[in-house]
Amino acid sequence: MDARLNYLGNPAAVKVLSHFMSAGKAVKDLPLPAATQELVALRVSQINGCAVCLDMHTKEAAAAGETPVRLHLIAAWREATVFTEAERAALELAEEGTRVADAGPGVSDEVWARAAKHYDEQQLTALVILVSFMNTVNRLNIITRQPAGDYVPGQFH
Repeated sequence: MDARLNYLGNPAAVKVLSHFMSAGKAVKDLPLPAATQELVALRVSQINGCAVCLDMHTKEAAAAGETPVRLHLIAAWREATVFTEAERAALELAEEGTRVADAGPGVSDEVWARAAKHYDEQQLTALVILVSFMNTVNRLNIITRQPAGDYVPGQFH
């Protein structure tokens, strides 16, 4: 499969996306645990069907020491016993934040309260921005049919 657009060979894309990816790096540096960030990135990408992001974040998570069991169970996190209560709250917020068109009012007060029980304001900010960032990246990749499978951990760091 060939991509519809070559982001790296397109001056307009390079100009805009370099700023956008800098924002993504800034999110990585916020005080949300790295494992939680990768789990959230994976779950959002699963919901949206973004193969490029699934490839990247699965490999990055594994390289950072995430277990295969947890990586395989993210899609069924509600029934899995391998996630902490804090991770479960983050995954729930990520799902409702990603499925805003399906969820009517978006993130419910109950879901927000569960997340706020485990994360402080800085971490909640990071979580909200991460979910929004991943949804945008997923759409950029899906619309342009970016191919997946060749990502190498650390490739964009």
